[in-house]
Amino acid sequence: MLASLAANYGWRSVSLTVGGVALALLPVVALLMRDHPQDLGLAPYGASDNEERLVARRGNPAAMALLALRDGLRSRDFWLLAGSFFICGASTSGLIGTHLIPACLDHGIPQVTGASLLAAMGIFDLVGTTLSGWLSDRWSNRGLLAWYYGLRGLSLIYLPFAFDISFYGLSLFAVFYGLDWIATVPPTVRLATRTFGTERGPIMFGWIAASHQLGAALAAFIAGALRVELGTYLEAFVLSGLLCLIAALMVLFIGRSRVTALPEPMPAE
Repeated sequence: MLASLAANYGWRSVSLTVGGVALALLPVVALLMRDHPQDLGLAPYGASDNEERLVARRGNPAAMALLALRDGLRSRDFWLLAGSFFICGASTSGLIGTHLIPACLDHGIPQVTGASLLAAMGIFDLVGTTLSGWLSDRWSNRGLLAWYYGLRGLSLIYLPFAFDISFYGLSLFAVFYGLDWIATVPPTVRLATRTFGTERGPIMFGWIAASHQLGAALAAFIAGALRVELGTYLEAFVLSGLLCLIAALMVLFIGRSRVTALPEPMPAE
């Protein structure tokens, strides 16, 4: 829809539409959103009735965030999580979200049709991410991330050749890649919470998500520079795919450095 607005009425109509929707959500969030389940007299989702409820910590949120970052920079697991999520951003919003439509134009595919591929990815992403959340409660999160990044890497290496097959080759990529788009988020959140604790985990994931955005920004710039210099997106897509394969190896080492404390021996009677 936004691509059609841009084609028919210019890019300003897209900016105004997105801005208007964001403003319309402000009163909805202000009136309906809550910070904690106990604000509505509820226990956390999945908690037992007699489970002790967490009390929100008080303090300067900026200071708490910076202290969390300081501790995170000393943790190998933080670097592995942030590094893999850096590659996640570089291979999704930075590369595909920014450059898929221009790549389609390079191959004679109209921009609205290229945007339809992104729309299809969004639909399959909803399915893939929901299924990933279900799997994250039941399977190894490290193993899931390794599969996600590995399959994403293979799909990105396949993408430059899909343009030469037909629109159906791109449709296959949209389905396969779409299922994987944000599927990395649930296991990454769970690993961050498991590594840094329930209270600090969300703050640490905020910094991990910041690395995702840094990766996206860098990939958006580098892919554009490669396209201008070399006249094709082939190198950008293949390099991003190889980075995903590296991330698939990185995530397997998350949590491996921790030593599990042995139970204390029972006193002899």
